[in-house]
Amino acid sequence: MFFNTINYLKSGNEVQRRAYQVIKKLNILNDLSRYTPTLCGTIPISIDVKGSDLDIILEVYDLKVLKDEVYSLYGNLDGFVLRELVVRSVPTIVSNFHFRGFEFELFAQPSPVQQQNAYRHMIIENNLLLKNPHIRSKIISLKEKGIKTEPAFAQVFELTGDPYDELLILGREIGIIN
Repeated sequence: MFFNTINYLKSGNEVQRRAYQVIKKLNILNDLSRYTPTLCGTIPISIDVKGSDLDIILEVYDLKVLKDEVYSLYGNLDGFVLRELVVRSVPTIVSNFHFRGFEFELFAQPSPVQQQNAYRHMIIENNLLLKNPHIRSKIISLKEKGIKTEPAFAQVFELTGDPYDELLILGREIGIIN
């Protein structure tokens, strides 16, 4: 499955179909198209739980320009916040807001989306789910208990250490990512 478009959501489960409609209505992928917006997280790979958000990652090199754009486009929406952070030594902008029953999270870093950890984690997780379909219910059950996605995968696969790093190591070891 390719995640460079959201067309796969149209024929997905109920949450995926609703997400597709809401993303299209908000027009966010077109509005931010120059930043290669890419939907990541649990909804694309069908391990979402109640309250899961729509994570959209962006490739951006001028954070100030993006900040102004995001304020202009979404600053009037419920729950809007925008933060500048440093995530694993990388300058990052994170913005959250609500639209038509979904929370959106924009996550912007100065690197191609395919090289960002959110995308890489999703690709690894999707591959693990496809190769081990019996784990889907275990992952969802852990998530329903409040465990984040990467720690849930680490627990199921008995990975020790930082679950975010260990998932990337596993992905390299089994040839999912470089």
